[in-house]
Amino acid sequence: MNPLRLLLAAALLAAPGCASKDPMPSPVQSAPPSHHHVELVEAAAGEVAAVVRHELERADREGRDLLVYVGASWCEPCQRFHRAAAAGVLDQSFPNLRLLDFDIDRDGARLLQAGYTSNLIPLIALPAPDGRASGVQIEGSIKGEGAVGQIAPRLANLIAARRSAVQR
Repeated sequence: MNPLRLLLAAALLAAPGCASKDPMPSPVQSAPPSHHHVELVEAAAGEVAAVVRHELERADREGRDLLVYVGASWCEPCQRFHRAAAAGVLDQSFPNLRLLDFDIDRDGARLLQAGYTSNLIPLIALPAPDGRASGVQIEGSIKGEGAVGQIAPRLANLIAARRSAVQR
């Protein structure tokens, strides 16, 4: 990873409320392909619980942490989080994270059937083993430059909860 990107990521995660800017990927640059990076995987069509169950099995085989991510194209914190993930800014802190990406406008009805609900987006949720919502989730973020920095520590806590649940 680019040393400047590493420095920016460290600063962003060390001082969540004080990040000067959320990183913006260059149209030409992208995170180098490796197993140790945040993955945003667009959710397949079909029943949400079945889609999530399939992705949970795949993530377990590959040693990755799977969380359900619900955002929208018009949501500023969602846009900032997506750009940071695509730029590799979150890779060092979350090297094994896979986010199963849903859009609230497109997938809202089917998400509701599986129990993935929130008052705010982005919603990042820990799925239950059956693929339905477990109720353990984080939702919303601030608008503006500190959005990603505000999400990151809560995301770390959610991943810790997932690992604790898996170990039981």
